[in-house]
Amino acid sequence: MPTLEPHHVRQVAESFGIDAERYDRARPRYPQELITRIAGTSPGPAILDVGCGTGIASRQLQAAGCKVLGVEPDARMAEYARERGLEVEVAKIETWDPQGRTFDALTAAQCWHWVDPVAGAAKAAQVLRPGGLLAAFWNVDQLPPELDAVSGKIYRQVFPAVTTNADPYKVMTGTAAEAINQDGRFHAAEQWRFEWQRQYTRDEWLDRVPTNGGMNLLPPDKLAEVLTDLGQAIDAIGGSFTMSYTTIAVTAIRN
Repeated sequence: MPTLEPHHVRQVAESFGIDAERYDRARPRYPQELITRIAGTSPGPAILDVGCGTGIASRQLQAAGCKVLGVEPDARMAEYARERGLEVEVAKIETWDPQGRTFDALTAAQCWHWVDPVAGAAKAAQVLRPGGLLAAFWNVDQLPPELDAVSGKIYRQVFPAVTTNADPYKVMTGTAAEAINQDGRFHAAEQWRFEWQRQYTRDEWLDRVPTNGGMNLLPPDKLAEVLTDLGQAIDAIGGSFTMSYTTIAVTAIRN
């Protein structure tokens, strides 16, 4: 059976608002080097942040001097972002009406894989000014080996039917770049990479796990079982660990 592409199971993406406060608290931020490069590459300050969620990347861009408009399909996430000073319109980007507005850059943090890649590239080309920047980026985490193997076994017990991919982000970035290049209104897509690390305590990691795709859709007893098993695994290695992150951005300039 073929594996569905993420944008075909959009209901997973649109479930994150079940606990928007946890999502905003537990999800990692993006490296300042990325934010600075986006702000410096964009020909102006007007940013359209697609799938802005609770506004994690939007607020970082605002702090870098950008004027950000968010588009977010989940009204709960959008309201959380608005309460923190962001302007957000509720819509899926593929069907969102820009009402003639154009932007210097379009960003998409940890969400472009939920967007139809062809329609997303077309909408980006529509709303970007000549020379405008498209930047879709993801935080890719890598658990330390001693925890990665145990975590994999725990997750497979809960999601036995899910077909895993050894490097799903390679597929996501490749799909994004291919659609951008096929659109024909952008210079060839490029990739930016940023390596960094973060220390997690047991409680910090267990706070984040329910924000991962599909986890918040589990029955409460199943989620509790996963968290208990993961907590025991982290305790077994000392109660904390260092996560290695690679932030990957697929970028292109509008002709």
